[in-house]
Amino acid sequence: MAHTAPIGIFDSGIGGLSVLRHIHQNLPHENLLYFADSAYAPYGDRSEAEISSRSLAVAEFLLRRGVKALLVACNTATTAAIKVVREAYPNLPVIGIEPGLKPAAAQSHSKIVGVLATKATLLSTRMLSLKQQISAASDVHFELQACVGLVDQIEKGELLSAQTAQLLRRYIAPLIEQDADTLVLGCTHYPFVRPLIEKIAGDLSINPIAIIDTGDAVSRQLKRVLSNNSLLQSPQQQGNVTAFTTGNQTTLKIAFNSLLQLHPTIQQVASITQPAAIS
Repeated sequence: MAHTAPIGIFDSGIGGLSVLRHIHQNLPHENLLYFADSAYAPYGDRSEAEISSRSLAVAEFLLRRGVKALLVACNTATTAAIKVVREAYPNLPVIGIEPGLKPAAAQSHSKIVGVLATKATLLSTRMLSLKQQISAASDVHFELQACVGLVDQIEKGELLSAQTAQLLRRYIAPLIEQDADTLVLGCTHYPFVRPLIEKIAGDLSINPIAIIDTGDAVSRQLKRVLSNNSLLQSPQQQGNVTAFTTGNQTTLKIAFNSLLQLHPTIQQVASITQPAAIS
């Protein structure tokens, strides 16, 4: 693969923009292709088989556009499908989003950590195994909280609405009542409502609440992988962003503009399906 090739990034919708933001800041010389599979969002409401099928279809779409690496910028897709994507494309560097359980365990004083994520992420074998492993090593207890409906609110752009605040209060309150002093944002959509999460957690707790978002750590890991494979673009180059969506083109344009102050070329993709066979 050429070091001048773009990096592919995908999510079920706009959530992966929270990761793209860090990548664009830390690797400004890289060309980025972002794919929002918004017609199928949220992934958290789908089965592992469906998520794997969509992930393979998106990966194939981006491979055909010559990406040199693939970042699965979705916690649900990482837990459900990253193994099958790596098996399908063994020569492609594939980076996933790991929930920040380990840094949360290191940060917590109460030894109680709340994990906010989609139902699919929390029920995945990958998440449950990671939780068990870190709990055994650190004596930290993880309270898992599925945030049903929250991705939908963020996709609609309702980052500060009363309905979003009501949802978050419903999900955060039980964690604070269990003495959680650290909250893990286990979905890439959630950093966009971090100000609201911080406000609600602050209102509910007399003690400071730490928030763990792994977006910056993922961008650093991507840089290490590219460097190890001699795939880093020349720092003299100025990178650009191009986007694709199976959903509404205008919605993604507004999200880029309002959330990242970026104005990429956006192409609407009518339909993609998992290839019958992958060579």
